[in-house]
Formats: sequence, structure tokens, C-alpha cells
Amino acid sequence: MTNEKAVAEKLLQVNAVRLNPQHPFTWASGWKSPIYCDNRRVLGFPYVRDFIKSELCNVIFQEFPEAELLAGVATAGIAWGAMAADQLKLPFIYVRPKPKDHGMGNQIEGYFTEKQKVLVVEDLISTGKSSLQVVDVLRAEGMEVVGMVSIFTYGFSHADQAFVEKNVRYRSLTSYDNLIDLAIEKGIVDASIQNTLLNWRQDPAHWNGIG
Repeated sequence: MTNEKAVAEKLLQVNAVRLNPQHPFTWASGWKSPIYCDNRRVLGFPYVRDFIKSELCNVIFQEFPEAELLAGVATAGIAWGAMAADQLKLPFIYVRPKPKDHGMGNQIEGYFTEKQKVLVVEDLISTGKSSLQVVDVLRAEGMEVVGMVSIFTYGFSHADQAFVEKNVRYRSLTSYDNLIDLAIEKGIVDASIQNTLLNWRQDPAHWNGIG
């Protein structure tokens, strides 16, 4: 089993990822989706959490060795970024969606210096919009963003394009494609609807499930 499939299996194991094409989930955007991903659940399962943390650290160590600092995306990326930073003995900061309205008014929490090479840690990538906003915040403070790593990506083509346009290299531990392949192998979903599930990403705003 590939590393990507192994991560997908762990997410399924603890119900961090759920598939229900007949009764789709509704996202905050109003989109209907055959899948719902909540990686926060993994934090409650120490052995699975440790596995995901190790995979995350391996990717950071192997593919982003130049990173001098890790930046977690608030709120879901904070725990993963902090655990990876601890394991790799790197400094850690996190980035809020917007500046605080009290105190120092910080949007970036923690110690950093200009021109530091920073890697963003996210839990999942959907449209990429909020993740890339964090990149803008870090760059505005003079840091060099070397890339982004996440646990899961939906693999939307417009998100991939947005990362290219922002010149941000990113790597995810597993993906929607890996998950669908595994779900078919395990008999969780029928192979006959594989293409339908993969094509959902082309127009999620008008997808209403599989009858």
C-alpha cells in the first residue's frame, strides 16, 4: 500500500473522512458534497495521530528541507503544525484569519524574523482560497514562503491553478482520488459510481448527489 493510501485508510478508520454519495453533505458554501473531511477527529486517536504526524514530518524533511519555520493555519492547522515543529525541532508560528481586535492586534502569533523561510501547515485544501490568504500575510511580513503541506486535498483544478498563480508549491499526504480508490477496494462505494464521484469536482455548486 502506498503512503497516500495508508493515510487515507487511517482517516477512514477514525471516521475523519466520511463518504455518502446518496445523501450528500452540505458545506458552509452551500455546495453539496459526497464527502466530508474533519481531520480534527484524528487528534482523539493517539496512534493514528502519531502516524499522521510522522508522515507529515517525513514529507517536510524530504521535500521542504530548506524550511526554517513552520506556520500553522488557524485553527485546524495549529495542532499539526505544532506537533511537526516539535518533532523536527523547528520554530512555530500560527496565522489567524484576520488580526485580533484587541491587545497587540496580531494576525501572526509567535516569533519570526524577516526573510525567514517558512512552510505553511494546513489540515486540508479545498478551494485553496483561505490557505493562500495565509501565504499573502506571511509574504507581506517579509518572509519567504517555501511551500505548503496538508493532510488532505480535494484536488479541485481551480485550487491547483491558484497555487500555480501564487507560485506556491504544495504537497498533501493524501487526496480525494486516493480515498475513492481505497473506498472502492474496500467495498465502501460501488465501482460503478467512481467516475461520477470524481466528476463531482467539476461543478460542485450544482451537484445534488447520486439518486
